Amino acid sequence: MDFLDQPRAVREGEALDWAAIETFLKDSIPGLAGPLAAKQYPSGFSNLTYLISVGGRELVLRRPPFGTKAKSAHDMRREYRILRALKPVFPYCPEPLAYGDDAAVMDCPFYVMERLPGIILRANPPQGFALEEAQAARLCENLVAVWAQLHRVDYRAIGLADLGKPEGYVARQVEGWSGRYRNARTDDAPDFEAVMAWLRERQPPDSPAPALIHNDYKFDNLVLDPAEPEKIIGVLDWEMATIGDPLMDLGGSLAYWVDRDDPEDMQLLRQSPTHLPGMLTRRAVLDRYAALTGRTVEPFAFYYCFGLFRLAVIAQQIYYRFYHGQTKDARFQMLIFAVKILEQTARQVIDRAG
Repeated sequence: MDFLDQPRAVREGEALDWAAIETFLKDSIPGLAGPLAAKQYPSGFSNLTYLISVGGRELVLRRPPFGTKAKSAHDMRREYRILRALKPVFPYCPEPLAYGDDAAVMDCPFYVMERLPGIILRANPPQGFALEEAQAARLCENLVAVWAQLHRVDYRAIGLADLGKPEGYVARQVEGWSGRYRNARTDDAPDFEAVMAWLRERQPPDSPAPALIHNDYKFDNLVLDPAEPEKIIGVLDWEMATIGDPLMDLGGSLAYWVDRDDPEDMQLLRQSPTHLPGMLTRRAVLDRYAALTGRTVEPFAFYYCFGLFRLAVIAQQIYYRFYHGQTKDARFQMLIFAVKILEQTARQVIDRAG
Protein backbone atom coordinates (compact mmCIF):
# COMPACT_ATOMS: atom_id res chain seq x y z
CA MET A 1 0.00 0.00 0.00
CA ASP A 2 1.25 3.51 -0.86
CA PHE A 3 1.63 5.70 2.25
CA LEU A 4 3.53 8.53 0.56
CA ASP A 5 2.28 12.06 1.06
CA GLN A 6 0.16 12.83 -2.00
CA PRO A 7 -1.01 16.12 -3.53
CA ARG A 8 -4.50 16.82 -4.82
CA ALA A 9 -6.08 19.01 -7.46
CA VAL A 10 -5.20 22.69 -7.14
CA ARG A 11 -7.70 24.54 -4.92
CA GLU A 12 -10.11 27.01 -6.47
CA GLY A 13 -8.55 30.46 -6.66
CA GLU A 14 -5.00 29.18 -6.11
CA ALA A 15 -4.02 28.21 -9.66
CA LEU A 16 -0.87 29.82 -11.07
CA ASP A 17 0.27 30.84 -14.56
CA TRP A 18 1.50 27.39 -15.46
CA ALA A 19 2.81 28.39 -18.90
CA ALA A 20 5.01 31.12 -17.41
CA ILE A 21 6.20 28.77 -14.69
CA GLU A 22 7.06 26.07 -17.23
CA THR A 23 9.20 28.52 -19.18
CA PHE A 24 10.92 29.71 -16.01
CA LEU A 25 11.68 26.18 -14.83
CA LYS A 26 13.10 25.03 -18.15
CA ASP A 27 15.27 28.15 -18.33
CA SER A 28 16.48 27.74 -14.72
CA ILE A 29 16.95 23.99 -14.21
CA PRO A 30 19.09 22.12 -16.76
CA GLY A 31 17.68 19.00 -18.32
CA LEU A 32 13.97 19.61 -17.80
CA ALA A 33 11.91 18.46 -20.75
CA GLY A 34 8.33 17.50 -21.41
CA PRO A 35 4.94 18.96 -20.47
CA LEU A 36 4.20 20.44 -17.05
CA ALA A 37 1.52 19.08 -14.71
CA ALA A 38 0.65 20.61 -11.34
CA LYS A 39 -1.10 19.54 -8.16
CA GLN A 40 -1.27 21.06 -4.69
CA TYR A 41 -0.53 19.74 -1.24
CA PRO A 42 -3.69 20.27 0.82
CA SER A 43 -2.18 20.51 4.29
CA GLY A 44 -0.58 23.50 5.95
CA PHE A 45 -2.02 26.90 6.76
CA SER A 46 0.72 29.23 5.59
CA ASN A 47 2.77 29.09 2.39
CA LEU A 48 1.21 27.32 -0.58
CA THR A 49 3.00 24.22 -1.81
CA TYR A 50 2.58 22.67 -5.26
CA LEU A 51 3.92 19.49 -6.83
CA ILE A 52 5.21 20.29 -10.30
CA SER A 53 5.92 17.40 -12.67
CA VAL A 54 7.93 18.09 -15.81
CA GLY A 55 8.50 15.01 -17.88
CA GLY A 56 9.57 12.40 -15.35
CA ARG A 57 10.95 14.84 -12.76
CA GLU A 58 9.05 15.99 -9.69
CA LEU A 59 9.66 19.38 -8.11
CA VAL A 60 8.02 21.33 -5.30
CA LEU A 61 7.15 25.02 -5.65
CA ARG A 62 6.50 27.21 -2.61
CA ARG A 63 4.92 30.65 -2.65
CA PRO A 64 3.19 32.92 -0.11
CA PRO A 65 -0.57 32.65 0.35
CA PHE A 66 -2.94 34.88 -1.54
CA GLY A 67 -4.33 37.83 0.42
CA THR A 68 -2.85 40.01 3.13
CA LYS A 69 0.30 38.58 4.69
CA ALA A 70 2.01 39.13 8.02
CA LYS A 71 4.64 41.84 7.64
CA SER A 72 7.78 39.74 8.10
CA ALA A 73 6.44 36.35 7.06
CA HIS A 74 6.66 34.42 3.80
CA ASP A 75 10.14 35.64 2.79
CA MET A 76 10.88 33.26 -0.05
CA ARG A 77 14.39 34.58 -0.75
CA ARG A 78 15.35 34.09 2.89
CA GLU A 79 14.00 30.53 3.00
CA TYR A 80 15.79 29.68 -0.23
CA ARG A 81 19.04 31.12 1.13
CA ILE A 82 18.76 29.00 4.28
CA LEU A 83 18.35 25.81 2.26
CA ARG A 84 21.30 26.67 0.00
CA ALA A 85 23.59 27.27 2.97
CA LEU A 86 22.37 24.40 5.12
CA LYS A 87 22.06 21.55 2.61
CA PRO A 88 25.81 20.72 2.49
CA VAL A 89 26.07 20.28 6.28
CA PHE A 90 22.57 19.14 7.20
CA PRO A 91 21.49 16.50 4.67
CA TYR A 92 17.86 16.47 5.78
CA CYS A 93 17.14 19.67 3.84
CA PRO A 94 15.56 19.33 0.41
CA GLU A 95 17.86 20.59 -2.35
CA PRO A 96 16.88 24.12 -3.49
CA LEU A 97 16.86 24.41 -7.27
CA ALA A 98 15.65 27.86 -8.36
CA TYR A 99 14.42 31.17 -6.95
CA GLY A 100 12.18 33.56 -8.85
CA ASP A 101 10.93 37.10 -8.28
CA ASP A 102 9.96 38.14 -11.80
CA ALA A 103 6.44 39.60 -11.68
CA ALA A 104 5.90 38.36 -15.22
CA VAL A 105 6.10 34.80 -13.89
CA MET A 106 4.27 35.23 -10.57
CA ASP A 107 2.88 38.11 -8.54
CA CYS A 108 5.23 37.30 -5.65
CA PRO A 109 8.64 35.72 -5.02
CA PHE A 110 8.76 31.91 -4.99
CA TYR A 111 11.26 29.09 -5.06
CA VAL A 112 11.50 25.53 -6.31
CA MET A 113 13.16 22.58 -4.58
CA GLU A 114 13.52 18.86 -5.06
CA ARG A 115 10.69 16.63 -3.92
CA LEU A 116 11.50 14.29 -1.04
CA PRO A 117 9.05 11.40 -1.47
CA GLY A 118 8.20 9.81 1.85
CA ILE A 119 5.67 9.47 4.65
CA ILE A 120 4.47 12.56 6.51
CA LEU A 121 2.56 11.96 9.74
CA ARG A 122 -0.34 14.22 10.58
CA ALA A 123 -3.10 13.93 13.19
CA ASN A 124 -3.65 10.28 12.34
CA PRO A 125 -1.36 7.95 10.36
CA PRO A 126 -2.31 7.10 6.76
CA GLN A 127 -4.99 4.44 6.51
CA GLY A 128 -3.45 1.01 6.85
CA PHE A 129 -0.17 2.37 8.20
CA ALA A 130 0.89 1.29 11.67
CA LEU A 131 3.87 1.91 13.90
CA GLU A 132 4.74 -0.70 16.48
CA GLU A 133 5.47 0.64 19.94
CA ALA A 134 9.19 0.10 19.54
CA GLN A 135 9.16 1.84 16.15
CA ALA A 136 7.25 4.80 17.59
CA ALA A 137 9.80 5.15 20.37
CA ARG A 138 12.73 4.97 17.93
CA LEU A 139 11.05 7.53 15.68
CA CYS A 140 10.76 9.98 18.58
CA GLU A 141 14.37 9.34 19.55
CA ASN A 142 15.43 10.02 15.96
CA LEU A 143 13.32 13.17 15.91
CA VAL A 144 15.22 14.48 18.92
CA ALA A 145 18.57 13.38 17.50
CA VAL A 146 18.01 15.25 14.22
CA TRP A 147 16.84 18.29 16.19
CA ALA A 148 19.99 18.22 18.31
CA GLN A 149 22.09 17.83 15.16
CA LEU A 150 20.52 20.98 13.72
CA HIS A 151 21.24 22.92 16.91
CA ARG A 152 24.91 21.87 16.67
CA VAL A 153 25.37 23.30 13.16
CA ASP A 154 28.06 26.01 13.05
CA TYR A 155 25.84 28.67 11.51
CA ARG A 156 28.73 31.14 11.25
CA ALA A 157 30.79 28.74 9.18
CA ILE A 158 28.02 28.34 6.59
CA GLY A 159 27.40 32.06 6.22
CA LEU A 160 24.21 32.40 8.26
CA ALA A 161 25.51 34.50 11.16
CA ASP A 162 23.36 37.41 9.97
CA LEU A 163 20.16 35.33 9.80
CA GLY A 164 19.09 36.47 13.25
CA LYS A 165 20.20 38.38 16.34
CA PRO A 166 20.55 36.08 19.35
CA GLU A 167 21.10 39.00 21.73
CA GLY A 168 17.71 39.94 23.12
CA TYR A 169 16.04 37.13 21.18
CA VAL A 170 13.59 36.03 23.88
CA ALA A 171 12.51 39.59 24.67
CA ARG A 172 11.93 40.36 20.99
CA GLN A 173 9.90 37.19 20.56
CA VAL A 174 7.64 37.99 23.50
CA GLU A 175 7.18 41.57 22.35
CA GLY A 176 6.81 40.69 18.67
CA TRP A 177 4.28 37.90 19.07
CA SER A 178 2.31 40.00 21.56
CA GLY A 179 2.06 42.76 18.98
CA ARG A 180 1.05 40.32 16.27
CA TYR A 181 -1.70 38.94 18.43
CA ARG A 182 -3.11 42.36 19.24
CA ASN A 183 -3.01 43.30 15.55
CA ALA A 184 -4.78 40.08 14.51
CA ARG A 185 -7.31 39.88 17.33
CA THR A 186 -10.94 39.69 16.24
CA ASP A 187 -13.99 40.47 18.34
CA ASP A 188 -14.57 36.78 19.14
CA ALA A 189 -11.00 36.08 20.33
CA PRO A 190 -9.70 36.12 23.95
CA ASP A 191 -7.46 39.06 24.85
CA PHE A 192 -4.49 36.97 26.15
CA GLU A 193 -3.33 39.97 28.21
CA ALA A 194 -2.69 37.94 31.38
CA VAL A 195 -0.57 35.43 29.45
CA MET A 196 1.39 38.16 27.68
CA ALA A 197 2.06 39.94 30.98
CA TRP A 198 3.33 36.71 32.58
CA LEU A 199 5.65 36.05 29.64
CA ARG A 200 7.09 39.57 29.89
CA GLU A 201 7.72 39.18 33.60
CA ARG A 202 9.15 35.64 33.52
CA GLN A 203 11.35 35.75 30.43
CA PRO A 204 14.80 34.21 30.98
CA PRO A 205 18.14 35.78 30.00
CA ASP A 206 19.67 35.22 26.58
CA SER A 207 20.93 31.72 25.86
CA PRO A 208 24.70 31.40 26.39
CA ALA A 209 24.78 29.06 23.37
CA PRO A 210 22.42 30.28 20.61
CA ALA A 211 21.81 28.02 17.65
CA LEU A 212 20.25 27.78 14.23
CA ILE A 213 16.67 26.91 15.14
CA HIS A 214 13.91 25.65 12.86
CA ASN A 215 10.99 27.24 14.74
CA ASP A 216 8.41 24.82 13.29
CA TYR A 217 9.96 21.43 13.95
CA LYS A 218 7.15 18.87 14.18
CA PHE A 219 5.98 15.65 12.60
CA ASP A 220 4.13 17.17 9.67
CA ASN A 221 7.36 18.91 8.62
CA LEU A 222 9.37 15.68 8.74
CA VAL A 223 9.65 13.17 5.89
CA LEU A 224 9.95 9.53 6.93
CA ASP A 225 11.61 6.73 4.98
CA PRO A 226 8.84 4.50 3.52
CA ALA A 227 11.03 1.43 4.01
CA GLU A 228 12.00 2.32 7.60
CA PRO A 229 9.33 4.71 8.90
CA GLU A 230 11.19 5.32 12.16
CA LYS A 231 13.97 6.92 10.07
CA ILE A 232 13.79 10.64 9.20
CA ILE A 233 14.99 11.54 5.69
CA GLY A 234 13.86 15.14 5.39
CA VAL A 235 12.99 18.32 7.27
CA LEU A 236 10.66 20.76 5.50
CA ASP A 237 9.26 24.28 5.94
CA TRP A 238 12.16 26.54 6.93
CA GLU A 239 10.33 29.87 6.69
CA MET A 240 10.64 30.66 10.42
CA ALA A 241 14.21 29.44 10.92
CA THR A 242 16.56 31.89 12.62
CA ILE A 243 19.43 32.22 15.08
CA GLY A 244 18.11 32.13 18.62
CA ASP A 245 17.54 30.26 21.85
CA PRO A 246 17.20 26.51 21.16
CA LEU A 247 14.89 26.16 24.16
CA MET A 248 12.47 28.51 22.41
CA ASP A 249 12.59 26.05 19.51
CA LEU A 250 11.68 23.23 21.89
CA GLY A 251 8.90 25.23 23.51
CA GLY A 252 7.38 26.20 20.18
CA SER A 253 7.38 22.63 18.89
CA LEU A 254 6.25 20.93 22.08
CA ALA A 255 3.18 23.18 22.08
CA TYR A 256 2.03 20.91 19.23
CA TRP A 257 2.98 17.74 21.11
CA VAL A 258 -0.20 16.39 22.70
CA ASP A 259 0.44 13.59 25.20
CA ARG A 260 -2.03 10.72 25.32
CA ASP A 261 -3.11 11.75 28.85
CA ASP A 262 -3.62 15.43 28.02
CA PRO A 263 -7.15 16.86 28.53
CA GLU A 264 -9.82 16.24 25.92
CA ASP A 265 -9.82 19.82 24.63
CA MET A 266 -6.10 19.59 23.80
CA GLN A 267 -6.72 16.25 22.09
CA LEU A 268 -9.00 18.15 19.71
CA LEU A 269 -6.00 20.23 18.60
CA ARG A 270 -3.69 17.29 18.01
CA GLN A 271 -1.98 17.56 14.61
CA SER A 272 0.41 14.64 14.97
CA PRO A 273 0.02 11.07 16.28
CA THR A 274 1.93 11.80 19.49
CA HIS A 275 -0.76 9.93 21.42
CA LEU A 276 0.14 6.52 19.95
CA PRO A 277 1.61 3.77 22.14
CA GLY A 278 5.38 4.08 22.24
CA MET A 279 5.48 7.80 21.45
CA LEU A 280 7.58 9.77 23.92
CA THR A 281 5.89 12.27 26.19
CA ARG A 282 6.86 15.95 26.20
CA ARG A 283 8.84 15.29 29.36
CA ALA A 284 10.69 12.38 27.76
CA VAL A 285 11.50 14.48 24.68
CA LEU A 286 12.99 17.15 26.94
CA ASP A 287 15.04 14.61 28.86
CA ARG A 288 16.31 13.02 25.66
CA TYR A 289 17.29 16.41 24.24
CA ALA A 290 19.11 17.37 27.45
CA ALA A 291 21.01 14.08 27.41
CA LEU A 292 22.10 14.52 23.78
CA THR A 293 23.08 18.19 23.99
CA GLY A 294 24.13 18.73 27.57
CA ARG A 295 21.86 21.77 27.73
CA THR A 296 19.84 22.63 30.81
CA VAL A 297 16.12 22.58 29.98
CA GLU A 298 14.67 23.67 33.31
CA PRO A 299 12.52 25.48 34.21
CA PHE A 300 10.57 24.74 31.04
CA ALA A 301 7.21 26.33 31.93
CA PHE A 302 8.14 29.65 30.32
CA TYR A 303 9.19 28.09 27.02
CA TYR A 304 6.14 25.81 26.85
CA CYS A 305 3.77 28.64 27.73
CA PHE A 306 5.39 30.82 25.09
CA GLY A 307 5.00 27.99 22.57
CA LEU A 308 1.28 27.71 23.33
CA PHE A 309 0.90 31.47 22.99
CA ARG A 310 2.84 31.60 19.72
CA LEU A 311 0.71 28.78 18.32
CA ALA A 312 -2.41 30.74 19.27
CA VAL A 313 -1.05 33.82 17.48
CA ILE A 314 -0.36 31.80 14.33
CA ALA A 315 -3.88 30.38 14.43
CA GLN A 316 -5.37 33.81 15.08
CA GLN A 317 -3.46 35.42 12.20
CA ILE A 318 -4.81 32.79 9.85
CA TYR A 319 -8.31 33.04 11.30
CA TYR A 320 -8.12 36.83 10.82
CA ARG A 321 -7.78 36.29 7.08
CA PHE A 322 -10.92 34.12 7.07
CA TYR A 323 -12.84 36.47 9.38
CA HIS A 324 -12.20 39.38 7.02
CA GLY A 325 -12.92 37.45 3.83
CA GLN A 326 -9.34 37.33 2.57
CA THR A 327 -9.51 33.55 2.06
CA LYS A 328 -12.30 31.08 1.35
CA ASP A 329 -10.47 28.09 2.84
CA ALA A 330 -13.10 26.53 5.13
CA ARG A 331 -10.43 24.96 7.35
CA PHE A 332 -9.64 28.40 8.76
CA GLN A 333 -13.13 28.94 10.22
CA MET A 334 -12.53 26.55 13.12
CA LEU A 335 -9.24 28.08 14.22
CA ILE A 336 -10.95 30.46 16.66
CA PHE A 337 -11.76 27.44 18.85
CA ALA A 338 -8.08 26.48 18.84
CA VAL A 339 -7.15 29.99 19.95
CA LYS A 340 -9.53 29.75 22.92
CA ILE A 341 -8.29 26.30 23.96
CA LEU A 342 -4.67 27.42 23.76
CA GLU A 343 -5.42 30.44 25.95
CA GLN A 344 -6.97 28.19 28.59
CA THR A 345 -4.03 25.78 28.44
CA ALA A 346 -1.47 28.59 28.73
CA ARG A 347 -3.26 29.85 31.83
CA GLN A 348 -3.09 26.37 33.33
CA VAL A 349 0.66 26.23 32.71
CA ILE A 350 1.01 29.59 34.47
CA ASP A 351 -1.07 28.41 37.42
CA ARG A 352 1.06 25.29 37.83
CA ALA A 353 4.29 27.30 37.56
CA GLY A 354 3.19 29.55 40.43
